[in-house]
Amino acid sequence: MNEALLHRYTKRRSAAFARAGVLLLGICLASGGANAASGDYHLGVMDKLRVRVAEWQTAEGTVRDWSVVSGDYSVGASGDVSLPFVGDLPVTGKTTAEIAEAIGVALQKQFGLRDRPSASVEIAQYRPLYLSGDVQTPGEYPYAPNLTVMKAVSLGGGLRRADAGQRFARDFITAKGDAVVFMAERGRLLMRKARLEAEINGSDKIDMPQDLKSLPQAANMMASEVALMQSRSKQLTLQLKALDDLKALLQSEVVTLAKKSDTQNGQLVLAKEDRDKVEDLAERGLALSARKLTAEQRAADLEAALLDIDTASLKAKQDISKADQDEITLRNDRANQLAQEMQDTDTQLETLQLKLTTSQTLMQEAVVQSADAAHLGGDGQGVSVAYSIVREENGKPKEIPAEENTVVLPGDLIKVTAGLYMR
Repeated sequence: MNEALLHRYTKRRSAAFARAGVLLLGICLASGGANAASGDYHLGVMDKLRVRVAEWQTAEGTVRDWSVVSGDYSVGASGDVSLPFVGDLPVTGKTTAEIAEAIGVALQKQFGLRDRPSASVEIAQYRPLYLSGDVQTPGEYPYAPNLTVMKAVSLGGGLRRADAGQRFARDFITAKGDAVVFMAERGRLLMRKARLEAEINGSDKIDMPQDLKSLPQAANMMASEVALMQSRSKQLTLQLKALDDLKALLQSEVVTLAKKSDTQNGQLVLAKEDRDKVEDLAERGLALSARKLTAEQRAADLEAALLDIDTASLKAKQDISKADQDEITLRNDRANQLAQEMQDTDTQLETLQLKLTTSQTLMQEAVVQSADAAHLGGDGQGVSVAYSIVREENGKPKEIPAEENTVVLPGDLIKVTAGLYMR
């Protein structure tokens, strides 16, 4: 009889050990699964926890199920969870493993237990995340592990879109088309201004404007302006050379006429001397009057020829002076033309900038109303979408730049900002 009782006792004790082992293994697996899912995740306000507690009683060889303590709990605004017998337990900034150990220690101390209860704590629901800015539906959304910025934005319906029937996308396309034309014209005007500055400064090289260095068509625009500058420079050089050649020819004519004038003056002196001798002989009756007339006529002809030479020389000098004046006028006209073209170019740039600003304002307004206009970008302009995460660190909010694949944590505030860029 005693052996039968001993056998039944041993059987019940073995069954109790087996049940205890299964229960504790389940608790350990649950705790391990939570840790694997949460890793080093630190708890915060609005997290929801699932707590399970069991106690192995060594003396009795049984397992006590603390069902009154087990259950789901939310982390309150104070950062505590309130458990039966344990009271308010601070959990903010701690891991589930740390909380599980703290629960076991608190229960053992509260009831003076010989064996510490084994607690498993897992996250039943993470605290939510928040979407703000240019998303279709901003607000609060549940968190899921391995959530990225792009996945979170998709929870809010993606980037903000215009309501049916609105024309924001069409307005964006129209304003963008105008802006493309204005940007191209602005590039040409900036290159023209650089060419005019080079011509005004007398340089044979055009400096590439800083705003145009990154444009693929900048090289073609530069080549066009260089060709124009060289053509204008060549034309001016030819005109100046023609004036220089004319002045050289006239100067040579002046020199020749001066030599001829010297020769004529010499002949005139001789002719006058001969005339005076003939007159003296005629007065004494030694020469005929016809010879006297011939001498006087020759002297008069030489004086007339000398006068013609002086007139031609004066005319050549006047032509040289006119050529000098034409050169000055040509250079002044060239300078005035460059100054006028520079003024006109600056005026066109200012007018174009006003038009471009208006187009950009219209584009920005369309973007503000409908962030999905980002898909209409291109040609070096359109909408840029920037992401940032506002995360609490050490009790203070900190804004962190983010990308589409940046991993999001519970409690994060994701800011989506769509803005216009023009290049």
